[in-house]
Amino acid sequence: MRVLLVSQYFWPETFGINALARSLQERGLHITVLTGKPNYPEGHIFKEYSAWGVQREQHMGVEIIRLPLVARGVLSPGRLVLNYLSFIASGTVIAPWLLRDRRFDVVFVYAPSPLLQALPAVFLAWLKRAPLAVWVQDLWPESLSATGFIKNRMALGLVARVVRFIYRHTDRVLVPSEAFRAPILALTNGTANIHYYPNAWVEEAVSEAPVDVDSLVNDIASGFSIVFAGNLGAAQSLDTILDAAERLQNAKSHARFFLIGSGSLSNWLSDEIQRRNLRNVTLPGRFPPAAMPRLYEAASALLVSLRNEPIFSYTIPSKVQGYLSAGRPVVASLNGEGARVVTEAGAGIACAAGDAQALAEAVQVLTQMDSSSRTKMGENARRYALAHFSLDRLASDLVGQFEELVATHAIQNQEKSR
Repeated sequence: MRVLLVSQYFWPETFGINALARSLQERGLHITVLTGKPNYPEGHIFKEYSAWGVQREQHMGVEIIRLPLVARGVLSPGRLVLNYLSFIASGTVIAPWLLRDRRFDVVFVYAPSPLLQALPAVFLAWLKRAPLAVWVQDLWPESLSATGFIKNRMALGLVARVVRFIYRHTDRVLVPSEAFRAPILALTNGTANIHYYPNAWVEEAVSEAPVDVDSLVNDIASGFSIVFAGNLGAAQSLDTILDAAERLQNAKSHARFFLIGSGSLSNWLSDEIQRRNLRNVTLPGRFPPAAMPRLYEAASALLVSLRNEPIFSYTIPSKVQGYLSAGRPVVASLNGEGARVVTEAGAGIACAAGDAQALAEAVQVLTQMDSSSRTKMGENARRYALAHFSLDRLASDLVGQFEELVATHAIQNQEKSR
């Protein structure tokens, strides 16, 4: 089976789609990835790549075609818009020519923000007469409004029209949370063909970790540590974490926070930590995914947080799967689906999003808990991850969904030709 995978983001950028593409290839599918030039999250094109021109390469047996792309820049809304639009333009104008002699059985879109990256895939699926599956990672236009990226009602209405067009030209919409179902059905008047398909967790080879990770591992393991890993941006409610850390410091708690990663608020975090004189918060910087298993293992608990916005209650942050698989207690400063999963798994403590006092109290409960109870939480977390989010299980499920799509599409074409 020949699959055209359309994703603005792909290796060496660190997204879950990388491992899934490799796993699909290992199952005998021929995967061709149509993507942009890597520039996330730093905001500039990675070394050995150029923003302009088309580049072809292979990674772990997966064919990659890279389109011209404007880098997203740093803290530049204008550059970010150009980044999104440049991928859409390249995918719509250049990709059909590059793929002119190629046939595909399925077109598959991995769609974190922006969902608009699916627009070229709609056109390509029509050209190739192939079914289209879109794996939605973020609800648009709701997330634009929640993050404040777009506030103009007319602009949001225009985005909603484009999103409706995408869904109505998609043969199957895959959603990482059942809570996505109702908003998508409302946008499409109940016509969308929706299937639940969660994000997988992936175990990376620890041997690839940088040598200097040892010092951070030792620092984390030297006391009661709460590790947050991932994007440090507006959606993560980082002010709530700092407020909770300040409360715990004033209460003489020995808990420490390690905020591992980078993002648009990295500089703000550094300034705030210094301004508040927070001695219990450390910013180690960004580490590759291969380093994460050791860092997670050293932690007393793992923290996930999102802002108190209705849209974020629909989603299960992808880091939740990684946290559960690590077998450590999880502190979930979340509303909705993410909190439900942690609670259902018996994997930790959930508290209301944006509530710094509740977060501080959750951390205090963990610090006062006996080690056997925390170990039990970790075991529950690992067991739940294996049952619901293993890469092997989800890759096999996706192959089955592709086969079903191809068969249904063939029947529909036969009926049209009669």
